[in-house]
Amino acid sequence: MSKGLAGIMKQAQMMQQKMAKLQEEAANRTAEATAGGGAVTAVVSGKNQIVSLAIKPEAVDPEDVEMLQDLVVTAVNEALKKVQSQFAEEMSKVTGGLNIPGLF
Repeated sequence: MSKGLAGIMKQAQMMQQKMAKLQEEAANRTAEATAGGGAVTAVVSGKNQIVSLAIKPEAVDPEDVEMLQDLVVTAVNEALKKVQSQFAEEMSKVTGGLNIPGLF
């Protein structure tokens, strides 16, 4: 094996180790988002799971359940976008900006 190829293989191994560590760390991160001026707050983990969901009492209107549903969906989706964006940014640092299919 040539020195150049060996160097590339070593770099690839190091990148793979860094990516695995980053994925592990990302699972422990959270992101928070609100909707309706703070009426609904969602916190999600790096594993794309809802950690907590807070709904202020004034957001609960039995006559307008659809609005509350929309606020919940909006808050959760925004929190998911944030946590995914954080992960993508960190992964980009590890990969040097290379877009490797299937990683994020």
